[in-house]
Amino acid sequence: MRAEDYADLHALEDSLWWFAGMREVTAALLDPLCPAAEERLILDAGCGTGGMLSWLTRYAGRGGVAGLDLIYDALKFCRERHEGCLVQGSATDLPFGDSTFDLVTSFDVLVQIPGEGSDERAMREMYRVLRPGGVAFVRVAAYGWMRSGHDEALGTQRRYARAELRRKMGGAGFRVLRTTYANSLLLPLAVVRRLVLKRVGLSDRGSDVKPLPRGLGWLNSAFEGALRSEARLLRTGRDLPAGLSLICLAERPRE
Repeated sequence: MRAEDYADLHALEDSLWWFAGMREVTAALLDPLCPAAEERLILDAGCGTGGMLSWLTRYAGRGGVAGLDLIYDALKFCRERHEGCLVQGSATDLPFGDSTFDLVTSFDVLVQIPGEGSDERAMREMYRVLRPGGVAFVRVAAYGWMRSGHDEALGTQRRYARAELRRKMGGAGFRVLRTTYANSLLLPLAVVRRLVLKRVGLSDRGSDVKPLPRGLGWLNSAFEGALRSEARLLRTGRDLPAGLSLICLAERPRE
């Protein structure tokens, strides 16, 4: 990612429909697994500019939330919004002891790590730093055929299918609890934008993390509403069969 991409991310994380809606989706999936507790230690592995760090404190009780990211520019923005523990480091070599955390989150990080097998190394590290019975929440981009200019701009290395993500998480030692797609209602629009327009020679360049065009601000509420509808469905226990994002919840088995 370029420096300006981090600035855009920092500016939009609180208000852009995708971030606000995906927080609702995350809550729908995590709430049943992480009920109110007196103390829970949480790691956001690949915290970016920190938009999720304060939000995750709802699951910490009297514990705390640590954020880790490899990029110094991202951590500079984190420090503007988060006073907790911030560490510069790699998700493939977490600088924490074994069995430290009760919850580890990874929001669109595995897709970014370069190198063959690097995503599986990161999964094994998440497993290592989780306590037995601890939960991992992993969100990734779905479908290799959906690769676009957005991926090029952000340096996306890979996209996943459900079976592949389940297999890799299981290979790291996790017991997979649930996998579901998300951002499903807007998938047809994304297909048109990323694939059809590209085929007829229209540009699809740059990151999608940007304000909506002038005059289309009303779409922010509409798109966020679509994700909120998905969150309500996920709270019933039903999984979504397709979508732009793929989410896996997994547990480190108790010994």
